[in-house]
Amino acid sequence: MDDNTPDSAVPTELYIGGKWTAASEGGRFDVRDPSTGRTFATVADGTVADAIAAVDAAERAAAGWAATAPRERAEILRRCWELMTARAEELARLVTLENGKALPDARGEVAYAAEFFRWYAEEAVRTYGTVLTAPSGTNRILVVQQPVGIAVLVTPWNFPAAMATRKIGPALAAGCTVVLKPASDTPLTALAMAAILEEAGVPAGVVNVLPSRRSSAVVSAMLHDPRVRKLSFTGSTEVGRVLLKEAADQVVNCSMELGGNAPFLVFADADLDAAVDGAMLAKMRNGGEACTAANRFYVEASVAEEFGRRLAQRMSAVRIGPGIDPQTEVGPLVNEDTVAKVDSLVRSAVATGARAVVGGRRPDREGFYYEPTVLLDVPPDAPILREEIFGPVAPLVTFEDEDEAVRLANDTEYGLVSYVYTGDLARGLRIGEALDSGMVGLNRGLVSDPAAPFGGTKQSGIGREGGHEGVLDYMESKYIAVGW
Repeated sequence: MDDNTPDSAVPTELYIGGKWTAASEGGRFDVRDPSTGRTFATVADGTVADAIAAVDAAERAAAGWAATAPRERAEILRRCWELMTARAEELARLVTLENGKALPDARGEVAYAAEFFRWYAEEAVRTYGTVLTAPSGTNRILVVQQPVGIAVLVTPWNFPAAMATRKIGPALAAGCTVVLKPASDTPLTALAMAAILEEAGVPAGVVNVLPSRRSSAVVSAMLHDPRVRKLSFTGSTEVGRVLLKEAADQVVNCSMELGGNAPFLVFADADLDAAVDGAMLAKMRNGGEACTAANRFYVEASVAEEFGRRLAQRMSAVRIGPGIDPQTEVGPLVNEDTVAKVDSLVRSAVATGARAVVGGRRPDREGFYYEPTVLLDVPPDAPILREEIFGPVAPLVTFEDEDEAVRLANDTEYGLVSYVYTGDLARGLRIGEALDSGMVGLNRGLVSDPAAPFGGTKQSGIGREGGHEGVLDYMESKYIAVGW
């Protein structure tokens, strides 16, 4: 693959029932390179009829896949990991081309994405049931785990490989068939993944991929099809609320990984060098376009000036440019709307008293870029502290004591992840328990791991992805009362 166009082998049609096919109405949509804003590929634009055809294909494959031996499913997933690993560089360049992220970030994403196939290859043979004697002694309680059924998987643009494998891996391990609806900004990675799954031996109809610009219509049609029993969605809380209402009509089992507003707490006893390293990782991974990105920095007042100085120094040295350039450390944001939102939040913060000590503007260049930015003296009621920034902007607020830090951190409708830096382990664990979030990074700027349960509290979602919990989200517990 060269630096400007996808490999000609990357498919651009729908993948339904094991076949590559044009959209039923023949429509296609553009895929743009965020570093230039220019179109570099077109992809088939799936319709409602195509969505139902994908469900048809998933239904035809469902019984056979559910009956496939766990070891056989595991070996197929293992081959998926091997193929992804062998083609990591090609996939990373494709991710960068359509998403914009810097190539090192894309390489990291592909390695992380592949690990979900390896992890769930191992979990496929460990979907344990239970048996026990009823307390009354009259019978045995036998509990078995069975696949929930056809699953609709809706993934976002910011991690087009990892969000697909994090859903497909456990679904296939559990014995479910799926229809994947990738984000329309980044459909090519999902289609490349479909080709890998096919080559690895996934039977026709077990995985179907439906790119479409008509997201609302096609997902709604599938959620109202009584054959669909599972929805797994990663995206904004606003869209998640809509989909939960839609899913209620057929009482569809839902897993929702929604928005975040992660606090990053730095106490005076923290190792400031380690805290800045963690801040750069938690903030600048994927240029800040991550639901786990540190969104609000709360720093104990006595070290706030020094921490801010060090963070600003590091942010000012970050090299921005096209993601495909090997010298680039942070690439463009995904589209014009995202840049406009980030710029609006920064301008609003500055207008209410914040100081941009680094960045704070769009660079004068082609593409969807925003400068790495550090904001000091941010008012505690600034809108930038309430919304998910999804850009390379770090707003800093000071606190005086532990109670205030926890109160500020929890003062949000979101609860995905929190970060804490302190030299006192007891304090760190105490605060970790007090923070209302599904995950906590204690003296770490990265929490994501295929072997760990990923998910949030409050309006950050329902359910968990990754770990053993991830496969259970695609299974139903069946209780059989039996005596012998």
